[in-house]
Amino acid sequence: MTRRIVALVPARNEHERIAAAVEGLHVQTLTPDRVVAVTNNCTDGGATRDAARDAGAWVLDLHGVKGKKAGALNTALDEVLPSLDDHDLVLVQDADTVLAAEFVEHAAGAMNRRVGAVGGVFYGEPGGLLLGQLQRMEYQRYAWEIARNGGRAVVLTGTATLFRVRVLRAVKAARLDGRLGGGSSYYSTASLTEDDEMTKAVKTLGYRTMSPAACTVTTEVMTTLPALWHQRLRWQRGALENLRDYGWTRVTAPYFGKQIMMGVGALAFGLYLTFVALQLAYAGHLGLHPFWTAVGAVFVVEKVVSVWAAGWRSRLLAALLIPELAYDLFQHAVFFRALADLALRREERWVAT
Repeated sequence: MTRRIVALVPARNEHERIAAAVEGLHVQTLTPDRVVAVTNNCTDGGATRDAARDAGAWVLDLHGVKGKKAGALNTALDEVLPSLDDHDLVLVQDADTVLAAEFVEHAAGAMNRRVGAVGGVFYGEPGGLLLGQLQRMEYQRYAWEIARNGGRAVVLTGTATLFRVRVLRAVKAARLDGRLGGGSSYYSTASLTEDDEMTKAVKTLGYRTMSPAACTVTTEVMTTLPALWHQRLRWQRGALENLRDYGWTRVTAPYFGKQIMMGVGALAFGLYLTFVALQLAYAGHLGLHPFWTAVGAVFVVEKVVSVWAAGWRSRLLAALLIPELAYDLFQHAVFFRALADLALRREERWVAT
């Protein structure tokens, strides 16, 4: 059975990066039948539209569409899905991302009757100095964990995900008849993290989600702390709100567990730092205990092994431990800020990153 593949590349003011994204699709070992750049409410005088068109994409230039990226994708899907069959495929890819040349071939190959969508395994692009390196190490660990879990996708990442058309239609139908929240279309316009919400929607309808190791993508890293803060706060707040909206189900139980463990880990880390500070203040030094020294050594080894494939810089930084502990503190601060914002019902703010 021949399956058509349509690629959608949503973009807003991405004239510097969208050409590379489109060109990466044209050199796939299994090339999409159509590449559509979905330029959404751009304010760059048509630069994004022109860059995409010059790179060989068909352009759907949208203005006045509400719902940010999700709203633009919903409009684009309403445009392209009527001409597709249920067994056809739709690739949704960010404009700041470049796919590995075999991505589409491996993603399409991973589709079976039970798999509804295949997401990418993302790695950070070069640059960003120490902050960029820490993000690349974080992404490498995420890829390592996915591989250990048999390629099961935790999140159908917005960087790149291949969907069955049948599944997208099922999601929209479920929203329309009330089985799923989030509006009346494919992507939820009520969520800060539409990719996380879409993952839960696909799983709730009984489909599997996969992220094969060969489906790699390279995406941007945040180069400043404020940009990273806003990005991660949006991710964390969106994840918490999606869990609140879905409630406790068979699908969401592991996600609730992960959030609980994140909170417990952050509290334990805070207590550990408090203990260290008190010991230094009153004893003037840190005592060494064989058992806890061994536990710490195992912790460092795990840190190094989990980033081994990322190269010697990542291994060295993991062995030093202190930079990553500072990065963990940053992540914990994001977690508690998002939790507080949710509990206090503070207004959501979208900050472009």
